[in-house]
Amino acid sequence: MSTEAAAAAATASDSAAALAPPPPDPPLLRRLRDILSSCAESVQSGDSYRTERSVSELTKFLGDVSAAAEDENTHEDALELLSCIYEYISSSPIDQELLDALSFELPKAVSKFSGVSRQFLTVAERIIHQFLVKCNPRDMLPILCEALDSSSEGEKINLCSYFAPPLSGLSEVLLMIKRHHFEHIKEVVPAILRVWEKVSTDADEEDSDLEDLFSRGIKIANSMQIVHQKLDGGSAEKLLALLGLYVLQMMTHVSIGVDEDVSSALRLVTELSHFLRSCHLSYIGLITGSAVDMMTSTITGEEDSFWAPSPSINLGAALSVIWGDMYNEVAHNAEEDLTALKNEIRGSQTRRWQAIGMLRHVFCSATLPWRLKKHAIDFLLCITEGDISQECESETIDFSSFVPSHFAALQGIENVIMYASDAVLRKKAFDVLKRVLADIPISQRFDILKALITNCSSSSMVAILLDIVRQAMHTKTSGASSRGNVDEVFHKTPVWSADVLELVELVLRPSKGGPPSLPEQSDAVLSALNLYRFVFLSESTGKTNYTGVLSETNLKKVYNEWLLPLRTLVTGILAENRNDDDPFSCDTIGALNPLELVLYRCIELVEEKLKHNL
Repeated sequence: MSTEAAAAAATASDSAAALAPPPPDPPLLRRLRDILSSCAESVQSGDSYRTERSVSELTKFLGDVSAAAEDENTHEDALELLSCIYEYISSSPIDQELLDALSFELPKAVSKFSGVSRQFLTVAERIIHQFLVKCNPRDMLPILCEALDSSSEGEKINLCSYFAPPLSGLSEVLLMIKRHHFEHIKEVVPAILRVWEKVSTDADEEDSDLEDLFSRGIKIANSMQIVHQKLDGGSAEKLLALLGLYVLQMMTHVSIGVDEDVSSALRLVTELSHFLRSCHLSYIGLITGSAVDMMTSTITGEEDSFWAPSPSINLGAALSVIWGDMYNEVAHNAEEDLTALKNEIRGSQTRRWQAIGMLRHVFCSATLPWRLKKHAIDFLLCITEGDISQECESETIDFSSFVPSHFAALQGIENVIMYASDAVLRKKAFDVLKRVLADIPISQRFDILKALITNCSSSSMVAILLDIVRQAMHTKTSGASSRGNVDEVFHKTPVWSADVLELVELVLRPSKGGPPSLPEQSDAVLSALNLYRFVFLSESTGKTNYTGVLSETNLKKVYNEWLLPLRTLVTGILAENRNDDDPFSCDTIGALNPLELVLYRCIELVEEKLKHNL
């Protein structure tokens, strides 16, 4: 065939192709176009009921497609469908009333596609951007918040990916608002904070995009900061306080959410620390809680309790300081000097008590990584080192308002002692426990010790607390005076009084009546018996009776109500288990044998003293 003939044939072929009808749309696209046409027609006819029904039909259809989008047979068609929605929303001729009707549901519907791939996520974000540009920004705020609050029950979606487009939309729309900035942002932030709560409790293992989600949360903080720069007066002050509270709660959720990825957590925390200085938040204000009180009082009215100091806010304040102490770059971003901070806390009894109260949120958190609790223990060791009890002993500062926070802090430290897998950490926590107790005024220390023993369900922990008392009493009798010894503060403690017998009775004669439960409480019982024996021998040797342990009334009470019922219980349990080869029986015998020896020694001492008194 000649060149001219070939060219003619090609031209004819192109003409035929041009005249041929286009290939039919895939079924999903045809269905989408039909529903969108129905929505447009109902809006034009003014039939609001039909419009609502058509939009609901569209939402259900998109939900079905998103659920199947990961299937390789549906994937490409689903992406094309999502792109078609974007083109439809972006088209200039679209009716504003129709756009407003679609804006109520499409942000939620398209966000469900985001977990399929980054391509779907990008298109979903573009769709939401079009709504922000073409609809009223103030109307879009509650719509995006509703999308964040959507639980999507019964649907298997990637939560982190689902929340990403609405969060990006919020960071954008906050900059579009023209008036009442603080009021609008105050309504938005709680919805964002609920996202962090939801992903930390409900996210699937497949949700690996948590770092990206937190990055979007930081972009929202950036938007809040930009808006603040446009304001002045009271609104600016309130928005800055709101930003600070938001950053502190993000600090909490970042610390918990990405604990396995240290580098990611460090990057996010370093970025968040930048906002602390912008919000005029100092480490001393955060670790003592005064900054939190200031911010909450700035934005909280009598009718608004949401922003009352919450555990996540206080935990974030404490963690901000702990992260700064762990990594220089974090402290540098916050423009803080940790050495000066620790010296300031060590030099002030009140600030130290406040810091202990704030750190309780770290120790009491059930979800916080152990590495952060470990560093909080190190921080507490640092601020309580040396001779810190002089001001405490002067009794010039009212401790009563600190009792609840100190009690909670001590219980949190107990949890570290009991549950930490690291032996070094457990030992450090024990040292911290003694130091915090030593830092409590002598008039209230016994009451707190008593409350700790009464409210502790761990026999081993009760044994530790009783042993602290015994060591303190021994230190006094031995006359040890090593400066800086944390036990030294107990010298002036009224433990050499009837109070110590009350502690023993809490274990040997529980409030519920009868002897203690054995072998479950064997550690506590053994420690209580050792404490009683120590007090008895010390008073006898020194020919004193500060505790009343040698009075005939107490001797008879101890003998009849504590020791004899306990002997009956112990001998009965040992008799039941001695001929049994069961491993549990062997463990029971092993736990009760040392207890039996000390018990009989206590009985002998009391019997001899009673005979002597006769």
